[in-house]
Formats: sequence, C-alpha cells, structure tokens
Amino acid sequence: MATNVTQTSTSSPRGRGQEQMMLFLLLAPALLVVVGLLLVPLLWLAWQSVWDNGFTFENYRRLYTEPLYGRSFLLTFRLSVEVTVTTLLLGYPVAYAATVLPRWLSLGVLALVVVPFWTSVLVRSYGWLVLLQRTGVVNKLLMGMGLIDTPLSLANNEIGVLIGMIHILLPFMVLPLYAAMQKIPRDLLLAGASLGGRPATVFARVFLPLSMPGVAAGTVLVFVLCLGFYITPELLGGGRTLMVSMLISRNIELYNQWGAASAISVVLLVAVMLILAVGRLAVPLKSVAGAK
Repeated sequence: MATNVTQTSTSSPRGRGQEQMMLFLLLAPALLVVVGLLLVPLLWLAWQSVWDNGFTFENYRRLYTEPLYGRSFLLTFRLSVEVTVTTLLLGYPVAYAATVLPRWLSLGVLALVVVPFWTSVLVRSYGWLVLLQRTGVVNKLLMGMGLIDTPLSLANNEIGVLIGMIHILLPFMVLPLYAAMQKIPRDLLLAGASLGGRPATVFARVFLPLSMPGVAAGTVLVFVLCLGFYITPELLGGGRTLMVSMLISRNIELYNQWGAASAISVVLLVAVMLILAVGRLAVPLKSVAGAK
C-alpha cells in the first residue's frame, strides 16, 4: 500500500515537480562550484584574450604571424604524439601482463604502476634531472660499462623531457588499458583456441580488437595531459624545449602580457576540447567506465 501511495505521489505533476526541485537543491552546491571555479574563470580568460583597452583580435593575430608561437605549438603536438605512442607501446604489455598473471602477481604489477602517483611530479622530475645529467648515474653507468667514452647529453634538452614525460604519464596509459582488458570475456579467447587458433592469432583477432576502447581512452588521456604539461618540460628541458604551457608562463611572468597568455590558453583549450570530442566519438566513455 505504501509503495502504491509513493508511486501515485511521484507520478502526479505536483510530485514530479517536487522531485525535480529536490534534485536541483541537491545539485545546487556542485553547480555553484562548477560555475564559480570553472565557467567564470574560463569566460574571464576568453574576455582577456580579446580586450586590450578595446575589442581586438591582436593577440590571436600574433599566434599566426610570430614564428615563435607556431614553433611552440608544433613542438608541443610533436612531443605529445611521441610520448603518447611510446607510453602505448610500453603500457600495453604491462596492462596485458597485469590481466593474465595470477592475482598476486597482477597486484604487484599494478602496485608498481600506481605507487609513483604517491610521489609528486616535481620530485620525480628532479629525480630524473639528477639521473640524466652529464655526471649523473646513467652516464656514469654507461661509461663504467665501456659503452660510451664521453657523457651523453640526456638532460636540459628534448630527450630529457621525453624521458621524464613518458615515465610520469605511463600510469595514465596503463590504467585505462587494464580496465578495458579486464572486461574482455575469457570465454571468447577459449573459443578462439578451441577453433584451432594459435595464441598469437587469438590475441591479434580477438583480444587486441576488444581492447581498443582502452587504447583509445589511454591515448586521448595521455595526449591531452601532454598538451598542458609544464613542470617536467620546465625542469628537464633547461629552457630550450619551449612548450605551450611554458609560453603561457613566460608571457605572464616575464612580459606581463595577460592578453597574449589568455589567447594561447583559449587556443589550447579549444584544441583539447576538439580532441576530447573526437575521442568520445571513437569510444564512448561508458564503455571504458564499465557499462556495456
């Protein structure tokens, strides 16, 4: 009887209105936080990019006319592609091993992937700077083994940035891959094997295609994070690897050009939104989150 009364009260227009009002009140604090901390700053950023004692597109025109901006954007996208491809090639076997190994070994692999999250990016970047410098552990080890005669230039350049970014962003590739691989029914692999498929054939024709949602999710996540990466390129690049995030910082800290920094930020934000939209078309978010 109580159930019938509840269903009757919520099915009436007045009941639905009260329910919607209650939902709105529950969501109001979160909406205020989103509007106050996300939408308002973004709108202010867009306004600064087109207002300098009057409405102007001068800040956007500079992005296309001054070669420094073009080189910085090209470098950022190229490094992002290189880091994304490398983390995918390194992360896929790790995620696959975590999926097929016994549970205690799988937990060990995942722990090795997750533990770096407990250390700040700044500390890890400084750690790589110590390891990769000319008198660092890596060069001393290579020279001690007789593989090189003079120290390699591994820090304060693009190579150091690549190594540091790959290490820091690798977990962001492994975890989506592992989540997608965990959902692959093992019965399908057994069916493929029972039909005469060799392990390599079953992997290539069954497991690999079904893991593509994880590949797409990890690729988009790592690529987007690379576009806005700042601390690691700043430390390991030695000021020679000028990515877009550093360009924004330079415009504010050195030249006090908030309009130019805002214009760069808006362009970068639009690029990220486009990439996320394409990624969403390639793989729905719910397929990675766990729902079918």
